[in-house]
Amino acid sequence: MSEQADVPAVLRDELPYRIVRPFRVRFEESTASETIRTAVYLAWVADIAWQHSTALGFGREWYSERGLFWLVRSVRLDVCAPIHTYDGVFVSTRVVGYRRIGARRESEVRDPSGELLARLEIDWVMVNDRGAPTRVPEDFHKFVVEGAASFEMLKVALPAAPPDAVERRFHVHRRDLDPLDHVNNSVYLDYFEEALEAAGQGELLRTVPRRYVLDFASSAERDEPLVGRAWSHESGWAYRLSREDGTEIFRARLYRPG
Repeated sequence: MSEQADVPAVLRDELPYRIVRPFRVRFEESTASETIRTAVYLAWVADIAWQHSTALGFGREWYSERGLFWLVRSVRLDVCAPIHTYDGVFVSTRVVGYRRIGARRESEVRDPSGELLARLEIDWVMVNDRGAPTRVPEDFHKFVVEGAASFEMLKVALPAAPPDAVERRFHVHRRDLDPLDHVNNSVYLDYFEEALEAAGQGELLRTVPRRYVLDFASSAERDEPLVGRAWSHESGWAYRLSREDGTEIFRARLYRPG
């Protein structure tokens, strides 16, 4: 792809700093309005992050041998234009900064002409085989553009849910789980949007541009009972997902930027 002169520059690899890969919206990844489910963006960027890491010599075996793993800590997603069923797009990723135990990736989704369809900032935390945060190996730092600055991890701070918040109680299903037997990070975004639809905000989910900020506090597991609450907040909507004892698992906001 990078050798084709007619391919826009934003759709070309710049290894080791940035890679671009094609994706296609499958039928089962679409909504009833024939646009992409928002959670699919998170699945794409997780996939291409692993492709990038593997291309740089840090594949799954490398992590397994050292008892290390990356977990998504927070995400900012800007949906700029709609993507429809069967559309072909190009997704890019690059690492733009490191902290002691974390890294930030920037990803873009563009159409074949180079038009920007979505942009994501994803903060990842490195953990060991006990699930505890651990220092990022120095080997990773050489794959960031020289002069890249540090960053403050994205966070979502929410007040207590008001009495009129829309509440939804449910259990984790087998289909929600990833290979670690935890709820996949993209599924939490589905939970959020299901709550918004229950609150009568289906039209908001079709609005562009729109911005999501997601904060993963913990992880839900197989068959676990959960409580989700959504409410109107600061010209947008807020969501908190908790265990029945009140322990927070996930916080999120959705609003129109600008």
